[in-house]
Amino acid sequence: MMRLNRRRLVFGLYLIVLVAIAELVGGYLKVPVWPAFVALVLFFIEHMNVKRVPAILIGALVGIAMILAAPSMIALFARALGPEWGQLAYILLAVYLIVALGEMLPLMFNSFAFMYLTISGLALATPNPNPYLWAVMAAVGGGLLIAGAVLIEKMVGLHAPQTELNLAR
Repeated sequence: MMRLNRRRLVFGLYLIVLVAIAELVGGYLKVPVWPAFVALVLFFIEHMNVKRVPAILIGALVGIAMILAAPSMIALFARALGPEWGQLAYILLAVYLIVALGEMLPLMFNSFAFMYLTISGLALATPNPNPYLWAVMAAVGGGLLIAGAVLIEKMVGLHAPQTELNLAR
């Protein structure tokens, strides 16, 4: 017997409208929306816990800032180690900082920073990479998408006592 949660179905419909609006606005403004969508996905991974939003958004900025610092830091390390080892040294340093400082500065150095560091590093290979714009889109766009998801959740009462649809006849 399959049962569907009516509120979850309605939430999903409203959410795809929000996603469509974000895609259309991003396309019109010619800005990448992936940093905002990553923030939204991370919010869902955190079970829509609004207390985790600052860590998601600040972590996003730290991860992207690490990408912005990469060319200078790699060049610095490359003077002593060569270009390949300089790049590896910076990657290891960035990962170490995220892990080692995570308990002291959890809003900044967290899994979200690691995720954005990784994705932004890959996104550098896309045409016209712009980490500054990615940072704005992660913080502002991600914040707006998360706020939209929270508003939709409140509108449909997603976490209220569940109403199920029985599809078995």
